[in-house]
Amino acid sequence: MSRRRRAECSLRALRDVIPAPETELRYEDHWQLLVAVVLSAQCTDARVNQVTPSLFERFPTVQDMAESTSEEVFPLIQSISYPNNKSKHLVGAANLLVDEFEGVVPASVDDLVRLPGVGRKTAQVVASVAFNVPTLAVDTHVFRVANRIGLVTERATTPDKVERQLKRLLDREEWGEAHHLLILHGRYTCTARSPKCTSCAAAACCQYKERLDRLPDPRSGLDIRKGLYFCATRNHYFDEPDCVTDRAGVDQISCPRCGSMNVFLSKTGQSTKQVKDYRV
Repeated sequence: MSRRRRAECSLRALRDVIPAPETELRYEDHWQLLVAVVLSAQCTDARVNQVTPSLFERFPTVQDMAESTSEEVFPLIQSISYPNNKSKHLVGAANLLVDEFEGVVPASVDDLVRLPGVGRKTAQVVASVAFNVPTLAVDTHVFRVANRIGLVTERATTPDKVERQLKRLLDREEWGEAHHLLILHGRYTCTARSPKCTSCAAAACCQYKERLDRLPDPRSGLDIRKGLYFCATRNHYFDEPDCVTDRAGVDQISCPRCGSMNVFLSKTGQSTKQVKDYRV
């Protein structure tokens, strides 16, 4: 299946189960959205939503934040990751908005990245959600899901590379929707450690699921008393395995005698083969 076909298939499937893809951050205006996105860096949206009501009650406007200090902001966001830096960033961003943008959050990514604490990803999220600017920010969820499904090539080893490939693959009008679909899918289904492949709406389009399905079936009747591992190529047991790197760059257990990767655990009968994954 081509990457374009995978994209069409997977986005269609995700639309069916996520009919209203949008940010889960709670906000009432562009300033509050900016604050929430800044706070969400390396932190969950759920945690941010617990913190922002009291923060917005204390500092409801850009002007209120600009007139405060980081020491005043810190106690209200101390349960967020990196509260020291983020409290300074919020006050600094508010001051820059007041001084250079008349207290109004700008719509362009280039202007947004001038604000303290606002990197490219944060700027793209704000521009897309607040102003419908065609962008496609790549966070850990988008990076993981795009690689697992096979929407990008194996050369897409960084968020910037994933972003460029996705933007070439998808139509501009799909970028914002795809960003939210992939985030929500990664947050609740295609999770880092335990992806729910058996209940995944996009499983039929997913390269990772295809690779899982091609793994050898478990073998029955193995005798752990003869060895911890069983080589199905030469039909013998052993205790001390070797390790080789396969063509996908994945380290695999191998037989110390013949080098075969067709190895099974004697205790469970499960294959030791692993498929390439993106557990971020």
